[in-house]
Parts: sequence; C-alpha cells; structure tokens
Amino acid sequence: MLNVESRGLRTPLAAAAMAVVTALATACSGGAAATAPPGSGGSGADPGAEAQSTPAAPVIKISPAGGSKTVRPDKKVVVTAASGALEEVTVESGGQAVDGDFDAMRTKWVSKAPLRPASDYTVSATTVDGTTVNSSFKTLKPKLELEVADVTPAIKGEKVGVGAPIIVVFNQPIAEKAAVEEALEVESEKPAQGAWRWINDTTVIYRTAKYWQPHQKVTFTAHLNGVQGGKDMYGLKDFTKVIQIGAAQIATVDTRKHKMIVKRDGKVVQTMLISAGNASTREYTTTSGIHLAMGKANPERMISPGRKKGDPGYYDLMINHAVRFSNSGEYVHALNNVWAQGRQNVSHGCINSRPDQAKWFYNQVQRGDVINITGTNREMEWNNGWGYWQMSFTQWKKGSALA
Repeated sequence: MLNVESRGLRTPLAAAAMAVVTALATACSGGAAATAPPGSGGSGADPGAEAQSTPAAPVIKISPAGGSKTVRPDKKVVVTAASGALEEVTVESGGQAVDGDFDAMRTKWVSKAPLRPASDYTVSATTVDGTTVNSSFKTLKPKLELEVADVTPAIKGEKVGVGAPIIVVFNQPIAEKAAVEEALEVESEKPAQGAWRWINDTTVIYRTAKYWQPHQKVTFTAHLNGVQGGKDMYGLKDFTKVIQIGAAQIATVDTRKHKMIVKRDGKVVQTMLISAGNASTREYTTTSGIHLAMGKANPERMISPGRKKGDPGYYDLMINHAVRFSNSGEYVHALNNVWAQGRQNVSHGCINSRPDQAKWFYNQVQRGDVINITGTNREMEWNNGWGYWQMSFTQWKKGSALA
C-alpha cells in the first residue's frame, strides 16, 4: 500500500517540473509571447515578424519614360535602383551601345554622350538580385541639322605649314556656341596648346599658342552627334578630318634690306633679292607682321582694286608663280624688275622676286607656311587673310565661347 501511494505522489510532481522547463524555454525564445496582445491566439507569436525581416524587392526607375517619342538628344539617360544595387545597365540604338557611369553605391547610372536624333533606343537594367526592367523611347527629329560644311586647310594629301590654323565652317548659324565648341577636339601627335576663336556665327578658328611642331599628324574631330547648336537644331553625326603638318618652312622678309631668307626645319635653303611696296600710299605699302601662305596660282590675274580701266594706277595683269599672303592683294610673285630687286622697293605692295627664285618658292611653299615681314609702317591686321598670329595668344583665347 505504501509503494502504491509513493508512485502516485511522484507522477504529478514530474508533470509540474516539465511545465516549468517548457515555460522557461518559451520565455527565452525572444519574448514575443510575453508582449503578444490578448486574443492574438495560439503561442502568442507576432504574425508580421517574418514579413518584417524579408528585404523589399528593388525598384528600378528609368528616365526618359518608356514610350516617349520626342526625347531631346542632349537629355541624359538615368537609371536608379531603390532597395538594391544595379548589376548591369545597357542602352542601345541600332546595335551601338551608349556609355555611362555608375555612382559609388551602384544605385544610379547616367549616360555620358549625347543621343542620336531621330533614333530608337532600348534600355535594360538588372539589379544584383536578378530583378530586370526593360524600356524603350525615341529621340526627336530636329527641324535643323547641324553639320560641318568645310574645314581649311585639309585637302586630301596636302601638307601644311607650322603656322596653319584650323578653320571650321558650319552649315547653320550657331546660337549655342559653348556647347558646339565643347564638342570640338584637336589631337596632335606632338604636344601643342591651342584655342578656338569665333569670328562669326558660322565660323570658328583654332590656333596654337606656338607654331605646330613639324612632321606630324593632327586630327580634328567634331563630336556633333546629338549636340544642340540652336533652337530645334542638333548634330546628326560626328565629323573627322586628318591634317598633315609638313616641314617648318619660314620665310623672313626685310623690306629695308630688300632680302628674303627661307629656312626649312631651321636651315637656310634659299636667299632671295626682292622688291617690296613703294609706300607712296598706304595701299602700296607692304604690311609688316606674321603672315601665312594662303594659296598659290600660276598664273594669277591681278587687277588694281577700286579702279576701272583708264583710271590712274589701273592695271590688269597675269602674274606667274604667285603665292598669296593676305586678303589685301599681297603676294610673293615673279617679276622681271631685277634691276630693283635687292636695291629698292617699287611694287604696288607685293614682294617681287627673280622669276627662277619665285618659281622655286612657289614649288616649295605649303599653305600655312610663315612669311614674316619687317621694315614697313603698315601693320598687318589680324583678320586680313590668315593674319591670326598678329594677335597675342592671350587675346586670341578671349574669342572662345568657353573663356
């Protein structure tokens, strides 16, 4: 009887001990049961706890908005990701990819180059967790197309002198000069500092601070694709021209000594006796300063400016081996007045030389070669032909739209 009673007393004590252990284990599991409100049911666990610990899915946004059909070519493509990082962004048109950069956290991507006008674009963005969003848009077709109409000097196969400018003419008047100038690039094989100067709404000129180094290639590129030149005006394509710089040919003319010395790459290759302008009037006075050879002809028809047949001083002549160096009618050319050459100045402003030497100079000269004239009281104007070296480089740079 005693044994039976003892067994009966131990059974409820064990159950009570198990209940205490269970209660302690529940209390150590995070405390959710202790804070659960009445009526939450069952074990007292918070039903939203699991949802709160799961990260939100990344949200990708793309600008321009999908389906847009009149996007400006100068607008940036921007892709952002919230609650996640971008793994890859691809923007394409016609099989050509658009370059862009991610920010440090890879939550934002921005395109770098202008878009092509009148073109279809697709955008694909993927986050690191595999979320992908695709979009597409179309850029507007401009009312006016911006293009390079001409580059001088840049005839195929031509070598130019070390003083040569790069003269760029556009097909439309440019209102947004800074944007267009920023799209112009000059790359030389040998280091050179230079700057652009606008002389009107369609023409901009590049000049180096010092003469080009000889015997090298210079590449001019107008990155006009998508660049806005004015209202409703955008570039449709880029333009590239290669310019070959030849020997450093520099002619020095002393009108007082009646002599012209030609150097090639620093070495004297010709000494010529000459006759310059007679200086009886300003018109007949040779301009002093740094000139550039602009072109040549054999023969060249020369007509007295501002005069008609029968007027005093009128002439209409065909002149051999003429090399032009200003817009005011100045040339180095052949003439048989050898009696004056080396002795006195008798011309209407040109540099006369012996026919055989004039022919030699004509055959050697390159557009952009330097012709430095001294000894007269008439200064060459910077905008008289290619008189750009008459202006200091400091002053020249002030004509830039980016200055």
